[in-house]
Amino acid sequence: MKPNMTDTELQGQSAASGYRGPLVELRQVSKSFPDPKPLTILRGVDLAIGAGETVAVVGSSGSGKTTLLHLLGALDRPSAGQVLYRGEDLFSRPADRLAQFRNRQIGFIFQFHHLLPEFSARENIMLPGFIAGREKPEVEQRAAELLAQIGLTDRAEHRVGELSGGEQQRVAIARALIMEPDLLLADEPTGNLDPQTGEAIFELLCRLNTSLGLAMVMVTHNYQLAARLDRVLRLGDGTLREIAPDQLAQLASIAP
Repeated sequence: MKPNMTDTELQGQSAASGYRGPLVELRQVSKSFPDPKPLTILRGVDLAIGAGETVAVVGSSGSGKTTLLHLLGALDRPSAGQVLYRGEDLFSRPADRLAQFRNRQIGFIFQFHHLLPEFSARENIMLPGFIAGREKPEVEQRAAELLAQIGLTDRAEHRVGELSGGEQQRVAIARALIMEPDLLLADEPTGNLDPQTGEAIFELLCRLNTSLGLAMVMVTHNYQLAARLDRVLRLGDGTLREIAPDQLAQLASIAP
């Protein structure tokens, strides 16, 4: 593999070589924090996520779910092990290539939307495209398409403070998708919303997964939502295990 390949080149090479492996993979990944007191969050975690697959991650608060997402999205480095994207070790890349990867291949959605209040909904959605150096007409067209998909065309010029909580989260989702990523990482995207709005956001994410064919990893405390994704994994004591269907059905039958 030649050095300093772009992600588009890497995808092309993967297709040409007949690569059929996981989109993203963790191999024996561990994560520890040495200060102020040594703490191990992940212990030898293995995880493979295929293109278009949806995965829920559940677990108690402080179990390391957000740390797991940060590793999958190259926001943090593992203490040991590898994070692979289409078979390539992500952390063999220089810092500028990692930043490019995060901008172009990963969409991040957080429990709090992190939108910029001085900008309109449309401007917030367009920001990643401008950061990537895309031409303005291209970014504006893509933003208009996404606003239509999330049902906010008539709210495009409203600033963040003029939007409801559900509308703000929909704008955050559109912002995460402006670069047409392969992988969407959602950290409790419905956690700050009322049940009805949370359900609407979840259904929107599922529709976008189907229509765009992107993979999605969602951290949630809601087993009823988790059970509707392809797989549900529980993180605890630093290890990741899939929840058996019968156990998941029992957990999902209990109100979140």
